[in-house]
Amino acid sequence: MLSQRLSNPSDESLQNDHEDRPSNAVDATPRSVVGAPSPDTLSDPVLRATYDSILEVGVRRTTLADVARRAGLSRMTVYRKYDDLQRLLSALLTVELAHLLDETITRNANRPTQREQLAHTASDTCAALAAHPIMQRVLAVDPEALLPLIVDRLGSTQVRALELMRESIIAGQSDTGDGSVKAGDPDLMALTIVATAQSFVFSQRAIANADPLGHIYPELTAMVDGYLRPVS
Repeated sequence: MLSQRLSNPSDESLQNDHEDRPSNAVDATPRSVVGAPSPDTLSDPVLRATYDSILEVGVRRTTLADVARRAGLSRMTVYRKYDDLQRLLSALLTVELAHLLDETITRNANRPTQREQLAHTASDTCAALAAHPIMQRVLAVDPEALLPLIVDRLGSTQVRALELMRESIIAGQSDTGDGSVKAGDPDLMALTIVATAQSFVFSQRAIANADPLGHIYPELTAMVDGYLRPVS
């Protein structure tokens, strides 16, 4: 549980489907990421204590006092760094989700075009976040804790995702990169992708009921790839 474990899907039918598709087809089997505490969470006693408390009792029953006790620190030490639980939860999500985003970017860096890298990174990241223990726990028992990130503002991880998407789009457009991405406003295109992709994470429980095997994520890859593909 103490490390990120990356694996390819083992379903034989998916593997055979991958082998039968032409080389220019969108990969229908994005690699899955099984979440566990990131190295940054493990190295920070407050974040690790918060992680453990949320998994055990949920967000609403987690308190700064409980986190301090689990971390072996005084309450004042925790209060000085984090004014309230929402700030602490935001810090934990930022560390955990940023780590998964970095891993999926690295895993897809060898794909031949910027468009393919971006499309697979988007879907792989969504699959990873949906499978992450903290995200699953929050969505199961305290979904309202995520409401501000859905209806009110962009969190720091969402902002970072926007920046990375924008950079990849620019690197794929014809006047600045490899020409695999259509012309357009990189900021608006990045926002479109992030806003679309995050719905797959926040709606994970509803999606899983209809698609327990996760076949929807290759569809997200195809959707992003098609959106970014230059118009001939």
